Amino acid sequence: MERRAIGAAALGVGAIGLGCMPMSWAYSMSEQSGEESLRTVHAALDRGMTLLDTADMYGPFTNELLIGRVLKERRHDAFLSTKCGLLVGEQHIVANGRPGYVKRACDASLRRLQTDFIDLYQLHRADPEVPVEETWGAMSELVTEGKVRALGFCAVGARADQRGRADQRGRSAGSGIHAATIRQLERVQSVFPVSGVQAELAVWSREALDSLLPWCVSHGVGFMAAMPLGNGYLSGTLTPGGGFEEEDVRARHPRFTAEMMAANQPVVAGLRRVAERHGEATPAQVALAWLLAQGQQVVPLPGAKKERWAVENAAAADLRLTPADLGELDALPVAQGSWE
Repeated sequence: MERRAIGAAALGVGAIGLGCMPMSWAYSMSEQSGEESLRTVHAALDRGMTLLDTADMYGPFTNELLIGRVLKERRHDAFLSTKCGLLVGEQHIVANGRPGYVKRACDASLRRLQTDFIDLYQLHRADPEVPVEETWGAMSELVTEGKVRALGFCAVGARADQRGRADQRGRSAGSGIHAATIRQLERVQSVFPVSGVQAELAVWSREALDSLLPWCVSHGVGFMAAMPLGNGYLSGTLTPGGGFEEEDVRARHPRFTAEMMAANQPVVAGLRRVAERHGEATPAQVALAWLLAQGQQVVPLPGAKKERWAVENAAAADLRLTPADLGELDALPVAQGSWE
């Protein structure tokens, strides 16, 4: 697989990574299988999807334990990205950016992951009660100590409102969120180099193209595209009105009501049209290939919990879209219905 660099640290990764969260958190709990997940991670690594993206909050903790079982055997085949800064309670998820906590969280992640170092340690969310420079300073000390190789920053995605107000480029009222993220990035950049930024970017959610991705390009920072398949919707495998399991995060969000899923079918139809021009390509592969075409800084992180999905996603790295394909995809409507 083509290799791309993660920002300031110039660390090489496969052009498409593996989002590990669905293996133990948020989606279709009845379909989760530890053994199937292990096969999925091994299949991804075998095909060059070296970036494994996890977090301590996924589970919580169980996702890191799962990935640790693979890393124990194949640490040198993987680029490990995990996160800190969010705590999962019975009712709420809260941020914790206190320096002492960050350091304890890193040590706990290292134990669960069965490794001596983390390639990219990301701040999952900035704590509004702690100056972000203090949190980032503690994270930078982990680099000095050799526990971490590089630092990344997760951005809260900007989204269209529930009625889907947005123009054809995907701009929305939420674009101000990215402006706030950039201000935070400028602050932490003055403390220690940012190597990677993770934020939502997909063919139906393109706000990051306006300011956040350009910021990454101008600063030599890698951009990891979260939710590149629209939480599964852009794969074309979800049926409007089909419903979700009670604990599935999509069951509680307006973008995944039967009405909104039906309203967004033109996006999937557009992906299918392009896929049909490329033989056996799938809508998901077209969506990932569109992301790869947005620039060398971009590394999509499609989530997968089944081996066949990881294999399908990896093959997207070989799909070459034409200028006509890209023009057609750029003209697709943005998502209707908010995620948050």
